[in-house]
Amino acid sequence: MPASHDLLSAQEREREYSPSSCIGGNYAPYIEDYATLSAAALQSGSRHTELAYGSAAAHKLDLFLPAPRDSASLPPLLLFIHGGYWQELSKASSLFSAPDCTNAGIAFAAIDYTLAPQASVHDMVLECRQALRWLYEHGKELGFDPQRIVVSGSSAGAHLAAMCCLRGWKDDPDLPVGAPAAAVLVSGIYDLQPLIGTSINEALSLDVDSARAISPQLLDLNGFPPTIISWGEIETSAFKRQSQAFADALNALGAQYLPPIEMPARNHFDVIVDQARPNTRLGDATQALFASLPVISTRSK
Repeated sequence: MPASHDLLSAQEREREYSPSSCIGGNYAPYIEDYATLSAAALQSGSRHTELAYGSAAAHKLDLFLPAPRDSASLPPLLLFIHGGYWQELSKASSLFSAPDCTNAGIAFAAIDYTLAPQASVHDMVLECRQALRWLYEHGKELGFDPQRIVVSGSSAGAHLAAMCCLRGWKDDPDLPVGAPAAAVLVSGIYDLQPLIGTSINEALSLDVDSARAISPQLLDLNGFPPTIISWGEIETSAFKRQSQAFADALNALGAQYLPPIEMPARNHFDVIVDQARPNTRLGDATQALFASLPVISTRSK
């Protein structure tokens, strides 16, 4: 049976993989909201620092720590990877979930990675896995529990976050045992092949072989951690199918993965703002996911 994207014309794929087609084409107000909320996060009073996880110019991250609590355990960490079709946005506009996290006793980090066309998507995957490894190795000294890192991402960031969860990926087979402990994947693309032939691919230069090599839907998912998959009600059919297909692939492993969440009245761009926000379906599910993780690392005496 052919894949669903094989049944679409080039024009249909262009529309289906343009998430702004559901909101009239203008997503700039949502990007402005990211920036406004992120600027507010920097003024929220949370303990914040910028760190380098590698030597390249883009190898930077922002880390927010919750206020110290009377607890013997270190706080967990939400590691966020921004979207932007691997071509735009940055950590500077990706800090909007930091206050929700720190208010709940969770550390938060957002990373930068080299964008296309300066880097291939394959190299972005390696950079994100490098950031995860660096955070794991330095977690205790930075003040969070490296055994309770939850990696999250939106759109292209959800793809990169999913690639950070693969155990034994041939191009980077070794990740720290137990890292990440869980994932929150929002409005992602998990099979990159449909992008070939669209305007999105002009900067990415994917062909069938390179797309398949970095499509988590087509790779070995054994060992994938507990995962929340979510998307907005106001999204294209293609984005919804991508998320549902990936959820089905995880469920086929026989492990217990959380039911997918379609967020009512949310679109591709604003759904991610709820990823840790209390009293939302997605935010409450994320908080419950953190609560389910076993506490391992403790503060130094």
